[in-house]
Amino acid sequence: MNRIQKTMVLTGVICVTAGVVAGAQLGSIIKGGAVALAVDKFGPDINKGINSLYGEHNTRLLDETKVVPIISLGDSGYIGAVQVSGPASAVHKVKAVVQLEGRFNVPVVKGIRLRGLVPVASKSASRSIERVPGVGVSAIVDIKL
Repeated sequence: MNRIQKTMVLTGVICVTAGVVAGAQLGSIIKGGAVALAVDKFGPDINKGINSLYGEHNTRLLDETKVVPIISLGDSGYIGAVQVSGPASAVHKVKAVVQLEGRFNVPVVKGIRLRGLVPVASKSASRSIERVPGVGVSAIVDIKL
């Protein structure tokens, strides 16, 4: 194989590799955007559905509920949605729920994964986390893409 052929093969390999990596990242971006759009557009309908589910099981909710996206602290990507509940004045401030993740090991069980869900007044995880007091997570919403 001469030098030109080697260069062409190497260029092809680099292009294919870059395409695969970019395709995987593009897929994540598209899925994240789809979740964000679904939550923004259908959040009120999802919220009504969850409240109907609670009513069927005679479960009493707090004053107000709302469906918002979950944001992973590490990459600010939308990864799902939750319903938050609490006093109306506090729930109206919530724009998202930040997910914090960690690992915990105990002597008998290794590799326990911890996830904290914190209602916040911003959709940006890059700012400092300011919890909205008095609001909790009342349901987790799985969105099939």
